[in-house]
Amino acid sequence: MAVAVGDAIPNIEVRVLGDDGMPTPVQSGDVLGSGKVVLFAVPGAFTPGCSQVHLPGFIQGAADLAGKGVDTVACISVNDAWVMGAWGEAHGAGDMVMLGDGNGDFTAAMGLTMDGSGFGLGSRSQRYAAVIENGTITHLAVEEGGAIEVSACSAILEAV
Repeated sequence: MAVAVGDAIPNIEVRVLGDDGMPTPVQSGDVLGSGKVVLFAVPGAFTPGCSQVHLPGFIQGAADLAGKGVDTVACISVNDAWVMGAWGEAHGAGDMVMLGDGNGDFTAAMGLTMDGSGFGLGSRSQRYAAVIENGTITHLAVEEGGAIEVSACSAILEAV
């Protein structure tokens, strides 16, 4: 069952790419549980919709989100920390937190796993965006099919 508005964000180990170029374990509760956070999830780094629309929208809208009181913008995918770090760097993600959920544990805890095996992707995350305030989900927008609408930065700017 998927998380819902009013639920606490799951506290699961995920990874970020450390300054030494190595994956560093962090608890999602530590990264996402304080202040106002926007978390968006993508099915896969370097895939067309994620790279051409979803991530660039949040990069372009980062200042607008900060202007609405958002402390942290984070992106998560069922990819490893090296892939997430390289993807963020390739797109100039700046201060955005790029989270690798390599085993899909966070995605499973969110209840937002999708079967991408028909595309050769295996188990991945559904595309979604959440607004989290002090560890509690206050807005959750999960996409249907291949759309990038309700989880796009422009839609999230209206929700914060």
